[in-house]
Amino acid sequence: MDARNTSAATTGFTASDTAVSQLSGGGAQGAADSFLEASTRILGAINTVIDGKDEAARLVLTVLLAEGHVLLEDVPGVGKTMLAKTLARAVDCSVTRIQFTPDLLPSDVTGVSIYNQDAHRFEFRRGPVFANIVIGDEINRASAKTQSALLECMEERQVTVDGGTYRLAEPFMVVATQNPLEMEGTYALPEAQRDRFMARISLGYPDMASEIDMLESHQSVSPLESIVPVVSVRDIAAMTNRVRDVYVSSAVKEYTVAIGAATRAHPQVRLGASPRALLQLLRASKARAALDGRDFVLPDDVARLGEAVLSHRLILERKALSAGETPASVLRTILAKVPVPRPPGAAGVTRP
Repeated sequence: MDARNTSAATTGFTASDTAVSQLSGGGAQGAADSFLEASTRILGAINTVIDGKDEAARLVLTVLLAEGHVLLEDVPGVGKTMLAKTLARAVDCSVTRIQFTPDLLPSDVTGVSIYNQDAHRFEFRRGPVFANIVIGDEINRASAKTQSALLECMEERQVTVDGGTYRLAEPFMVVATQNPLEMEGTYALPEAQRDRFMARISLGYPDMASEIDMLESHQSVSPLESIVPVVSVRDIAAMTNRVRDVYVSSAVKEYTVAIGAATRAHPQVRLGASPRALLQLLRASKARAALDGRDFVLPDDVARLGEAVLSHRLILERKALSAGETPASVLRTILAKVPVPRPPGAAGVTRP
């Protein structure tokens, strides 16, 4: 994945020769080829089921490799749950699905201690959250109490019940879907819950050609039935380790922090991006760089992922909402104003 000499404009964002050698190890090119081959197989599997949503599929894979969680938000029927199921089937790992409803209890998610009369002690029965990929369908139809059952799971990768702490599987990813708040029977996710999700993705309606293809291919049998695992848990762990080794220059870190500071100082924003949000933005940028075949992050990686990673965390002032502004529109304005770092001698760095 060594692309240091591909363009003079990237000079200044890459690690030194010594640092790259230490990060990559002896088989750097072979590892890079394996990474790209595995990611291509995953994206290919997703795109055989979800028509015309290449960028959404790429974002979901980015979050998985960045060790985050993803929130799929859109109107019913556009393929949110199908996308989550397809990703789960493409990876040979444990998968559970939780249908969130108003009467769902926290113990239905995490598990419960049951008294064993024969052994004369309480035994912990694990809930569906103990899996590599947990699909939380319509998460905002459950009460805030039940939603909060995922807080510890998503951040600390563990569950605490009756004084006992139980580690979750590795890798661990929550893929949650939710309907817009205008829909009946929905409860808004609290700020702390939204901040646990690395990215929010809106699928939207497919274009005409993709919708025609869907009508032709989904008539007799669901394409989901033909999906077989294309990578293993071990493959995902290796890909995740490679993402961790992607180099981030001090200039890119400063650019990321500048974006966060701009959200907090913006007059239309009541609550800006948290430090956790900036950390997750940088992690996602490293994963995107790796998927693009690079072992270093560019400012463009950060800017392109800014809306998906930060917009669901911003809370606007009431005047801004009354004026028709949205977190996404305000964030686009912020990204347009924050200066992009340019390496010495570069002709310029393009914005997304």
